[in-house]
Amino acid sequence: MSVEEEKGLLARADEFLQAFKKGAEFTQELLRENERLRFRTLQLEADQKGEGVAAALAVENRKLAARVEELEREIAEIIGQIRQIEAENNDFAARYVEIEEENNNLANLYIASYQLHSTLDFSEVLQIITEIIINLIGAEEFAVMLVDEKTGSLDAVAAEGISLEELPRVRLGEGVIGIAAGTGENYFAEGPETYERDLLRPMVCIPLKIKEHVIGVIAIYKLLIQKKSFASVDYELFTLLAGHAATAIFSSRIYSDSERKLSTMQGFINLLTT
Repeated sequence: MSVEEEKGLLARADEFLQAFKKGAEFTQELLRENERLRFRTLQLEADQKGEGVAAALAVENRKLAARVEELEREIAEIIGQIRQIEAENNDFAARYVEIEEENNNLANLYIASYQLHSTLDFSEVLQIITEIIINLIGAEEFAVMLVDEKTGSLDAVAAEGISLEELPRVRLGEGVIGIAAGTGENYFAEGPETYERDLLRPMVCIPLKIKEHVIGVIAIYKLLIQKKSFASVDYELFTLLAGHAATAIFSSRIYSDSERKLSTMQGFINLLTT
């Protein structure tokens, strides 16, 4: 091999070596790029997995929110039912109190009626009527006035809170008392809380009637301080007094007259036989 040929061979070897180095460097570069791309791919896959978890959590959150709303609606319905039950319980309790009060009133009415017919003594009948008016109706000042058949006027025979001397004699058909006795109709002044005592114009005037025959009236002028107005049971008591009290008064007066006449006759007989 000549020197020239040897130089040319060395030059090609050097070129080959250079080309090999470049190929090696390019290969190294490709490997690094491949590694970088692979790493990036892994990152992207991880990101995608993260987004999936977030999406799944979002779906779960929406389900939970819907369930919370549903539970809140159920709680609101339950609270509404509880309030409705409480209202019904309050109504039942109020109704129970009313029924208990009505039972007490009926018992009081029965006792009052029984007491009115338990005696034929005129003074005791008036005393029982007075106690009924005080204890059951709650009046503080009132009068019981009876018709005098001879004079056609009304005279007080019993009173509470007012002396008998203060009470005026009233003729039938005159004033509130006379009209109530003449017509047999109850009289109630408007607004008992604003009423001011007027002996000729009572707060309430109840005729004492036996059927349609009026034998007197009950005139009420003042209620007890704790009683501000009339309750429904009071009107039932007024009805009771209008009938039962009148019957008791009438019966006791007849009995008293009979007893007095019997006593007179017995005295006369004793006088004749002695």
